Amino acid sequence: MSDALPPIHEWWPHLSIDTRNTLIEYPRAPLVGGVLHEIVRVTGEEIADGTTLSDEDVQYIHTQIEAVD
Repeated sequence: MSDALPPIHEWWPHLSIDTRNTLIEYPRAPLVGGVLHEIVRVTGEEIADGTTLSDEDVQYIHTQIEAVD
């Protein structure tokens, strides 16, 4: 089980709107529950409870928000 996430560009587009909104609102929170489960389902990777987004992941999310605005 890994405490590192696969590259965000591989899984972000496949997340539900609710999960995306949760990550936008709480980008530094440990990944648990439904958010973690959805990323695991999309990637097929085992990811440890409490894994967090990297600085690069958070930057990627900000670029996606700007693209929508």
